[in-house]
Amino acid sequence: MKNIAIIGAGTMGNGIAHTFAQFNYKVSLIDISEVSLKKGMDTITRNLDRMVAKEKISEADKTQTLKNISTFTSIKEGVKDAHLVVEAATENAVLKAKIFKELDEVCNENTLLATNTSSISITQIAAATNRPDKVIGMHFMNPVPIMKLVEIIRGYNTSNEVMETIIALSKKVGKIPVEVNDYPGFVANRILMPMINESIETLYNNVAGVEEIDTVMKLGMAHPMGPLQLADFIGLDVCLSIMNVLYDGFKSPKYAPCPLLVNMVMAGKLGVKSGEGFYDYSESRKAEKVAKMFS
Repeated sequence: MKNIAIIGAGTMGNGIAHTFAQFNYKVSLIDISEVSLKKGMDTITRNLDRMVAKEKISEADKTQTLKNISTFTSIKEGVKDAHLVVEAATENAVLKAKIFKELDEVCNENTLLATNTSSISITQIAAATNRPDKVIGMHFMNPVPIMKLVEIIRGYNTSNEVMETIIALSKKVGKIPVEVNDYPGFVANRILMPMINESIETLYNNVAGVEEIDTVMKLGMAHPMGPLQLADFIGLDVCLSIMNVLYDGFKSPKYAPCPLLVNMVMAGKLGVKSGEGFYDYSESRKAEKVAKMFS
């Protein structure tokens, strides 16, 4: 397995492409937008430059990594020789089903299909194909080149052979794979997102301010960043989408998204990507200044 295709050149997609290319896999990075592809490649180049500056890789390693990546705006062209396709598009079940239906039609019958979804049912996504035994979840963590964990999610029909192949592949690119079963949110987001949602509820109920909540979790629980800062980093729209998946999947009120989260997403306050969330990022991408609404 040497040829890997990645669908989506956004934060997760370009990170996954970077990781495979750095381990000398031939990578096809696919996105319908030329602008997104350029932005994705620029991000990969910047991240490689940082690694060179920190002496984690050589200039020759950087050059080879970039050589290993080709870009495409056509799924059919991009996946032509792929042994594995990893979908990293927007966290939307309808969109993912559409992509997997197309992949099933244009990929070689032996090509494995993986999704980087962080919460949507692998079984549901696989149902859009005629090869559900070859569909699997590979939930990478952000930033992909740095974070070691990959949740490997077995769909209802995923074969043992495919599971073993993807676990072995994950290890080859320096990751630590953890096998989990196919339930809403899997493990990472089933635990993380309710904590973030509860942090937003704590702010909404005026128990404490943004900095105070984050400081308690950083100093008291040894979290590297506070939950509200983390929500901004992930994207509040993504947080809301995952909470809705959990709520729809379990029908339990404990997964209902906080009204403040809903309102912030409707108002376009999405965190780092929009320039404002719980913190103000107009001058810095670091969470140094609490957003005016909460200060």
